[in-house]
Amino acid sequence: MIQGTASGVGKSFLVAGLCRLYTRRGLRVAPFKAVNMSNNAAPARCSCCPAGVGEIGRAQAVQAEACRRPAEVDFNPMLIKPEGGGRAQVVLGGHPAGALGAGGKDPWGVITEAWHRVAANADLVILEGAGSPAEINLRDHDLANMRIAAYADAEVWLVGDIDCGGVFASLYGTMALLTAAERARVTGLVINRFRGDPARLLPGLAPLEALTGVPVRGVVPWAESLRPDEEDAVSLDHSVGALDIAVILLPTVSNTTDLAPLARAPGVGVRWVAVPEKLGNPDLLLIPGAKDTVADLAWLRRVGLDRVIIAAAARGVPMLGICGGYQLLCHEIEERGEKYRGLGLLGGRTEMRDRKVVTPMHRRTVGSWLLPAGLHVTGFEIHQGHTAAPGGRRLFEGDGSVRGLVAGTYLHGLFDEAPLREALLGALWARRGLSPPTVAPDAAREAVYDGLADHLERALKL
Repeated sequence: MIQGTASGVGKSFLVAGLCRLYTRRGLRVAPFKAVNMSNNAAPARCSCCPAGVGEIGRAQAVQAEACRRPAEVDFNPMLIKPEGGGRAQVVLGGHPAGALGAGGKDPWGVITEAWHRVAANADLVILEGAGSPAEINLRDHDLANMRIAAYADAEVWLVGDIDCGGVFASLYGTMALLTAAERARVTGLVINRFRGDPARLLPGLAPLEALTGVPVRGVVPWAESLRPDEEDAVSLDHSVGALDIAVILLPTVSNTTDLAPLARAPGVGVRWVAVPEKLGNPDLLLIPGAKDTVADLAWLRRVGLDRVIIAAAARGVPMLGICGGYQLLCHEIEERGEKYRGLGLLGGRTEMRDRKVVTPMHRRTVGSWLLPAGLHVTGFEIHQGHTAAPGGRRLFEGDGSVRGLVAGTYLHGLFDEAPLREALLGALWARRGLSPPTVAPDAAREAVYDGLADHLERALKL
């Protein structure tokens, strides 16, 4: 099991790489994360969910892909999706189970049942913790770290992030706060994201091993080009390029992984915007998914971003709203009987419903907005709003809406598809009177997983 000294130290990165590494060695490998807190979600197979599809954290879907197997709800039986204002939705066993803390079905029972099904169909299960196992105020409520490690009888490797600084203190301090039984389960320490000269780090390793009684299993160098999709929105990095894509940083932003393929494209810069003064005149404005569309609509108006978005549309800035962003662009949103005026740049009307749509989708472009006709796109939908867009033009066959240079869609993952991504970026470069860079694009996802496995095989004592 991979646990960490904190959130964001690279646990998901390491698990994905280990999944591919041991899959290449001929084992049937599966990921497992008992509890995930993230608004980056993905569809997964589920025999007990409506339509046979449920919802899990995006990181576990990525790890399943690294294992060369379909994503399953059992890989992440409990997903907590923050909604803002201290609220969160719990997705248990693949489908919504109410608000966090509202009672209902026993999550530990769901987690252990899922664990047994996963373990019965794998030679090796690589578990991932959540946050830190040393949150002593939460020890009695722990489901994601040492409790599931003990239940699964898993040995634990503890990971620290040296790029943040204080890695020796964080590893030692975490070990010091564990119980004796928990410390006995830790069989390795890993230092992740190291950028410097290994010789400068070496003098600290032996004292760390002496203080903790645990061997250092490896120092993993920084690997910017080998990053799978991020688990959550903690890391909202900017990328720099001649082509400027601005993304509205909504308070309850979700599925930020939709933007990762654009940020990795040659010559493309993706930046996040949270104040009106920073919007400028981008080549493309994107409004991503939102966990609480109505609350984010109120925030847009409160900070004045609604006015600058509408003004940008008037001067011909291309725009695309995805899922919640699509709803924000529409004329009206209705939730619990209340009606809210949207940005009005698209003519549709959205009604929030109790039943959530979670399904993989296959679409084809119809030749509107900046996209040519006939491009096949595979993605997924996760939303509770139903948007009726009478009249007007569609973005895809059966989905989305287009008015001039403003478009909206419910399809997540559309930029993962190279033909659509290249067509869109080509159109944006053409609007600038420039040709796309001739630099080769990043390696395909399979090559990233293999490169990550090679990287960890060199760095870790396995």
